[in-house]
Amino acid sequence: MKCSIKAPAKINLSLDALRKRNDGYHEVEMIMTTVDLADRIDLTETDDGKIQVDVSEGFVPNDQRNLAYQAADLLQKRFQVKKGVFIYITKRIPVAAGLAGGSSDAAATLKGLNELWSLGLTLDELADLGAEIGSDVSFCVHGGTALATGRGEIIQKIASPPPCWVILAKPPLGVSTADVYKRLDVGTIQHAKTAEMIKSIKSQDFHGICNNLHNVLETVTLDLYPEVRHIKEQMQRFGADGVLMSGSGPTVFGLVEKESRLHRVYNGLRGFCSNVYAVRLIPSNNT
Repeated sequence: MKCSIKAPAKINLSLDALRKRNDGYHEVEMIMTTVDLADRIDLTETDDGKIQVDVSEGFVPNDQRNLAYQAADLLQKRFQVKKGVFIYITKRIPVAAGLAGGSSDAAATLKGLNELWSLGLTLDELADLGAEIGSDVSFCVHGGTALATGRGEIIQKIASPPPCWVILAKPPLGVSTADVYKRLDVGTIQHAKTAEMIKSIKSQDFHGICNNLHNVLETVTLDLYPEVRHIKEQMQRFGADGVLMSGSGPTVFGLVEKESRLHRVYNGLRGFCSNVYAVRLIPSNNT
């Protein structure tokens, strides 16, 4: 028994941290949406009860540190599954990039093994399990566009933004999400206008979406890594309609409405940044 499933990346159209929680996490409000840059997860059922992971990129862990491994391990133990699985991950999403690549791999593994092992779990049940693995996994189970609250695990689906191009640019560095949150001072930040962003999305107001892009983690990461600030400034200079860092970074994305401008932004960034992608938003009904 085998199955293959896509694991799409996400971007944050809005990311706000409201307060520090007693459990050490931050209470967040995030509007996330999926883009059509995706890893591929191939699952092959085995009879030996073992979980094995292999990855197309050598620097990605293939043991218990891998979130796809953790997803398989969680399902196997929770539902006393005797079968094992061989997981092959073809990476296309950059690693440690603020695009939830590892979380999406875990979500895809949950969904694929739900079918492969005939567990009969609903998406909501899978999302609840995903929350035990990582804060972004619940969103990645659902995909599309959603408001995520709590520590990111409470998901409320919303309409998809209007179709547009998304340019992603990642400098050659990794960012620790925990380190960025540790340096964040919730008392002094300018908070995101989450309600305004939701209103703009619902009314399909592309320029309203661009005007309300906001990520409270940006100031921390841009101060720590001047390369990220440089990419953001250049993306704006080349003519992207709206520009923001995704998650804790270091990937910066630009929303572009017209294809004619897309090539200018893409080619301009390729001049000094090797990891540049031109992708589309994925409508909610396509995930």
